Amino acid sequence: MKLIKHSMVLLVCGLLAACGTAGTGASPSAQPAPADTQATAAPAAAATSAGETTASGDQIQLRVAWWGSQNRHDRTLKVIELFEKSHPNIKIVSEYSNFDDYWTKLSTQAAGGNLPDVVQHDYSRIGEWVSQSLLLPLDPYVSDGTIKLEDVADEQLSGGRVGGKIYGISLGTNALTVLYDPAKFKAAGLEAPTADWTWTDFQKSADTIHQKLGIYGVEGFYNIEMLKLYLKERGKWIYNDQGTGLGYTDDSQVAAFFQLLLDMQASGAMPTREFDAARGTPSLEESLIVSEKSAMLFTWSNQAVAVANAVKGRELALVQTPRLDGGSESLYLKPSMFFAIPAKSKNAAAAAQFIDFFLNSPEANQILAAERGVPIIPAVRTAIKTDLPPMQQQVFKYIAEVEAVAAPINPPDPPTHAKIVAEVYNPLIDQLLYGEISAEDAAAQLRTQVSAILAGK
Repeated sequence: MKLIKHSMVLLVCGLLAACGTAGTGASPSAQPAPADTQATAAPAAAATSAGETTASGDQIQLRVAWWGSQNRHDRTLKVIELFEKSHPNIKIVSEYSNFDDYWTKLSTQAAGGNLPDVVQHDYSRIGEWVSQSLLLPLDPYVSDGTIKLEDVADEQLSGGRVGGKIYGISLGTNALTVLYDPAKFKAAGLEAPTADWTWTDFQKSADTIHQKLGIYGVEGFYNIEMLKLYLKERGKWIYNDQGTGLGYTDDSQVAAFFQLLLDMQASGAMPTREFDAARGTPSLEESLIVSEKSAMLFTWSNQAVAVANAVKGRELALVQTPRLDGGSESLYLKPSMFFAIPAKSKNAAAAAQFIDFFLNSPEANQILAAERGVPIIPAVRTAIKTDLPPMQQQVFKYIAEVEAVAAPINPPDPPTHAKIVAEVYNPLIDQLLYGEISAEDAAAQLRTQVSAILAGK
């Protein structure tokens, strides 16, 4: 059986932690980078360390790992060069790849006790890593001022807390969104979508765009993050708060989401599973909306920048995700990703100083341009906002809109989430979209198989 390549943006072929997702994710999951940049190890220039390491003058090699698009890689490497100029005792070795390859590589490194000193981490996985004692609490570095967070709102830090301790510090605030092409809506005779549009409005728009323009209305959005969103606006979640069981009792709600996918695939408003499988794991820059083969894309707000940068001579826009008629608000603010320090790092003090620089340096954040999400440091937001490119200006405005209506974020996914996605959800989506099982059967099997995993069977 063909397995879903779960790495797209919460959107199409996968979104896990964003993401991402990305999601993301699946988050929504972050989008993979182009093949020629995946799993790359690139020594940057030289740098220094913090605290006692600077005083000693010893040369430190600091390994920093992240996932993302080519746009993210380029920006991050420039910030590393900037850090090294003011920290000549530290030489940074950069390790970056796409979302799926990133976690595979980290799992191997964790098993061998050879994790990097700084790792980009995801909300969906941080609980699992803490349960395995893989991450270092960062509270001491916050308390002694190495990582300066004095003016950061507590809700911006809560996502990285597990058991009352900080294990990850958010690199930006994020929310799910629909990235769309206003020109395609106009060409199809449609008004631009608004924040109060419904799933019915969304489906009609996608169908109309396909019928009138001969392109896809929307890229595939069968990632598990989309199912979470669909359940959340019904007052449910995929897991209970303890992560010991499912968070919903009515399988018809899941079946309704699965049926929506089937209907939109059948109408041509969304690509078929065969089409997406043949594409492999495209990068954000290779999204169908970039090549004008689709008018909409579900993604995390921070990923909109990479897509917009790949579009030539066209403007894209953001709108809130569709909602159920009469349903509750489902959007929530999520840490786009964290920086964390593995428990066995021998350069934790230097790693903490690098994280502080990444968070607090206005010059660094001018380069980063909020690509990982809206910065959590108020002074940084103020310093960079007016100089941001148009899409990032939109992202800042969008996050402000979502802040006004956002629902509380649910607890992090249980440690078995990655296993559930790889061994249950993705295979069931394959079977569903290849026509092997019905929406009702997929929903029933999801309950049975996920419940067994959560129960430790």
